Amino acid sequence: MKAFLRLALLALCLPFAAHAAEPTEKDAVAMAQKALAYAKANGTDKLVAEVNAKNPEFVQGELYVVIVNATDGTHLAHPINQKLVGLNTVEMQDVDGREFGKDMLDLARSSGKGWVGYMFKNPVTNKVARKKSYIEKSGNIYAVAGIYTR
Repeated sequence: MKAFLRLALLALCLPFAAHAAEPTEKDAVAMAQKALAYAKANGTDKLVAEVNAKNPEFVQGELYVVIVNATDGTHLAHPINQKLVGLNTVEMQDVDGREFGKDMLDLARSSGKGWVGYMFKNPVTNKVARKKSYIEKSGNIYAVAGIYTR
C-alpha cells in the first residue's frame, strides 16, 4: 500500500515538476551572458566551436544559445540546427512573415540588448510555438537565447 501511495504521489507531482523546469526569461538572459563571458575569456572561435559541438553549458533542452555575427547577421553557431550556420539571419522570417532575424540584428546594433518575439520550432516538442529571445551584443557578435511561451 505504501508503494502505491508513493507512486500516486509521484504521478501527481510530475506534471508540476516538469512545468517548474521550463526555462524562464532569467535563464535565457543568463545563458546569453554566459556565452559572451566565455567568448571574452576564451575567444569567439572557441565559443563558436563549443556551441556547435552542443556543449551542455550552451544547450539545455529547449534553452540554447545561438551566436551571430553582429556586422552582417550571419549565424556563426547553432547547436540545434547546423544548417543555419553560415546563413544570414536578416533573411529569416517566421511562419507569420515576421522578419525576426532583421529585428534581432537591428536590436543588437541599436541598443545592444533586448527581446524579440516570433514563432519558431521547439526542439523538444517538434512543433512551431511562440518564442521570445534575449539578444545581447558584445564586440562583433551577439548571443541569442530564448524561451518558448505557452
